[in-house]
Amino acid sequence: MDIRKNESQLVCIAKFIAVSGEVNDLIKNLHALIPATLQEGGCIRYELNQCIEDENRITFIEKWFDQKTFDAHCAKPYIVEFFNEGKPLHVKEFEVSLHKEILP
Repeated sequence: MDIRKNESQLVCIAKFIAVSGEVNDLIKNLHALIPATLQEGGCIRYELNQCIEDENRITFIEKWFDQKTFDAHCAKPYIVEFFNEGKPLHVKEFEVSLHKEILP
């Protein structure tokens, strides 16, 4: 079986669990990141989702042209500001994982 992976593009799954009572503020803060991020060169997908079973679980599904464009995104002032100021107020747990798409 020959499994091929898209080696250039990068998929990021960023999972947030909101502090109790803070989910609406977390969503508001994360929504604020979307317009500027979608304008970044290399952003293919930037989608915010909420878990059906637990509304405090919020997930970004992101797709980037390559590691370099993802790294540039992570260094943008609005991303750095969220992680330095917004995340401590609204996020109880955070996990990020990076993936490669498996092609047919």
